[in-house]
Amino acid sequence: MPYFDAASSVPLHPVAREALIAALDEGWADPGRLHREGRRARMLLDAARETASQAVGCRPDELVFTPSGTSALHTGIAGALAGRRRTGRRLVVSAVEHSAVLHAAAAHEAAGGIVAQVPVDRTGRVPAAEFRAALGEDTALACLQSANHEVGTEQPVTEVAAACAEAGVPLLVDAAQSLAWGRTGEGWSLLAASAHKWGGPPGVGLLAVRKGVRFAPVAPTDERESGRAAGFENIPAIVAAAASLRAVRAEADASAARLRALVDRVRARVPESVPDVEVVGDPVRRLPNLVTFSCLYVDGEALLHALDRHGFSVSSGSSCTSSTLTPSHVLRAMGVLSEGNVRLSLPPGSADSAEEDVERFLEVLPEAVREVRGRLAAPGGRDGTRAKPEADAEGEPEAAAGGEPEAAAEAESKPETEAEPQHGASGGPSVTVDALGSLCPLPVIELAKVIGDVPVGGVVTVLADDEAARADIPAWCEMRGQEYLGADGVEFRIRRLN
Repeated sequence: MPYFDAASSVPLHPVAREALIAALDEGWADPGRLHREGRRARMLLDAARETASQAVGCRPDELVFTPSGTSALHTGIAGALAGRRRTGRRLVVSAVEHSAVLHAAAAHEAAGGIVAQVPVDRTGRVPAAEFRAALGEDTALACLQSANHEVGTEQPVTEVAAACAEAGVPLLVDAAQSLAWGRTGEGWSLLAASAHKWGGPPGVGLLAVRKGVRFAPVAPTDERESGRAAGFENIPAIVAAAASLRAVRAEADASAARLRALVDRVRARVPESVPDVEVVGDPVRRLPNLVTFSCLYVDGEALLHALDRHGFSVSSGSSCTSSTLTPSHVLRAMGVLSEGNVRLSLPPGSADSAEEDVERFLEVLPEAVREVRGRLAAPGGRDGTRAKPEADAEGEPEAAAGGEPEAAAEAESKPETEAEPQHGASGGPSVTVDALGSLCPLPVIELAKVIGDVPVGGVVTVLADDEAARADIPAWCEMRGQEYLGADGVEFRIRRLN
């Protein structure tokens, strides 16, 4: 079964497996003890630190191992903010940072701190000039990912780091997605990453803090890992993480060239074979193994299930696939379509069958999209009509809207929206669509159905209380060449231009 979700986690690298097994026999003792077994464990830990620091580009005594990448980010942010509390309490982050960074920022704000979010352009890239403008005299720390986890866009780390250095502000870089490829930029002050992103075992993160950076750990600490990661070190897992990082970095250039060609193929052919698709992310300055696209009029969870039935493990930033039913903060910040979102991220060490798997995915995708659109009577659906939910192996109807059988039944039984011709504020013809209570992508589908009911220049008002509508209706207008007039509460107004 092709696994195309490497941005979430990568299978254990063969080198990591071998190192883990060997270290289980040699690295079980307390590395803080002076007896023979303790010294042996200490040698393994020191060797792993040396290997990891070479890959990161820092001194061994600047790097510590943490229980996870999230722990590394939280520790790095809290420690740097505490160490520079006399400077100020402003934390600057980009709008597309990983949720671990945003959670730490929210905790800082709840404790009385100030958080400034720097917006991104439509490719998901942070303008270095805007980041520079957000830095003030009271800024204690700035955070910027090296590459985005949802769309693959690489950030201008070196330029932002230079701006931070000029302002006297340390920059923490989240390198979780890029460390395997060697892309972290220059001039950073702190760096965090997670081993399971590059083929190491889960439960190992790393945090590098440059000498000279003011840092004061805020959690209860002990004598281990320079007081920055309390508790007994998982030496076998740390050894495996360091060994696999060295291995993937040795393979990175060849792997990147091969996977970039496959990703370019997906970026080119998906819009050709599937109508109403938006490929998102920077087309050039991006990770070599990741591509993301969004399909209009598609329930993201239903599409992921359809692809899973064909044997493809992919991911999504669609709100329909989230238990919170809120759209991806990354896609929302970019101002792109969030519904029907699919992310393919190929593992760095993909087998020789990767090309064949990608070709089969490109063959399967169009029919999967037509199938999902057909269930919602959406444009581009099979026969243009709503198909009844298919039964699964247990005879239960498959989810169509919102990902649950009940939601599918609701979508099936809900009458078509009745759009009454009216007059807009300017006196022109208008239509109102009541999509209150409908989840994505139903509000946009209803909008698409009635846009032709008003003449060019007329206005459609969509009533929608689904949070995803705030991102998807403007994105639909951008894709379809219509004018988005703005929103007032649950009212979204669109002027027909063509």
